[in-house]
Amino acid sequence: MSALDPASTPTTAPSSDQLREAMNRVRIEVGKAVVGQDGAVTGLLIALLSRGHVLLEGVPGVAKTLLVRAFSRAIGLDTARIQFTPDLMPGDVTGSLVFDARSGEFDFRAGPVFTHVLLADEINRTPPKTQAALLEAMEERQVSADGVSRALPEPFLVAATQNPVEHEGTYTLPEAQLDRFLLKLMIDVPARGDEIAVLRRHASGFTSRDLAAAGLEAVTGAEEIRAAQAAVGRVEVSDDVLGYVVDLARATRLSPSVQLGASPRAATALLATSKAWAWLGGYPAITPDHVQTMLVPTWRHRLRLRPDAEIEGVSADAILTSVVQQTRVPV
Repeated sequence: MSALDPASTPTTAPSSDQLREAMNRVRIEVGKAVVGQDGAVTGLLIALLSRGHVLLEGVPGVAKTLLVRAFSRAIGLDTARIQFTPDLMPGDVTGSLVFDARSGEFDFRAGPVFTHVLLADEINRTPPKTQAALLEAMEERQVSADGVSRALPEPFLVAATQNPVEHEGTYTLPEAQLDRFLLKLMIDVPARGDEIAVLRRHASGFTSRDLAAAGLEAVTGAEEIRAAQAAVGRVEVSDDVLGYVVDLARATRLSPSVQLGASPRAATALLATSKAWAWLGGYPAITPDHVQTMLVPTWRHRLRLRPDAEIEGVSADAILTSVVQQTRVPV
């Protein structure tokens, strides 16, 4: 039960330590259903605390969808799932105007985007027109239809999945769409020991279709999450660290392998994820170590490499690692 459920509402606001403990309980709870993806769970938490969105990339069968379902259940928020297909229309995502014969007027019927956690499954299987339907929702947290803007619930998180190896019937996400994702998390095949643990659970009767049977329940709620988001916003940052973030961004633009480097928006995204990571660790201010830890997942999808670099097999992760090594770290 959440510490802020009506039956247990405290007389005083929870402290940062209490909020951190609530977020750590989310990790433990998700672990009842998902094994070997602790980094991805932490990434989802960081995105939630930073009021951002996540793109999950991995081959089929590595529990991307299960991860999001388990996470949304653990944080106790409403969730909706959209299976993206080539025939999906923008109105199927955001909602549309429907004629009411009794009143003789058009009424807005809200789409699945009006939820706290939206699972956009296989987002690259729908055309750019439908992908773009999420742009306003992700950036401005509202949906506009017939000249009326309708606010989305808070908190609001889009967790999208895509398959990196199957390209038939897919559409590459444009840079404008990618830039709306705060983090891009790579979901890899678990280690041997973790994979054995997965099989052991299934041999004992675990099924991903019934998370309640796995004992997974909500351990926090919307009020605690909003309080934690506010606490993350109060994490301090020095001018030296701000300069370090800018130096890293400028270094990507000067890399000979990069056609389009990190933008000022990318720099603000790195600042946001670094603050969330620092807060989760109990730090009152960001250090260069926090920036370095969050650099790759925050920027890997924001760089456009030169064609010759891609042919040579250069990766964005490798370039960002090199940028960190070559950029002076403030004392």
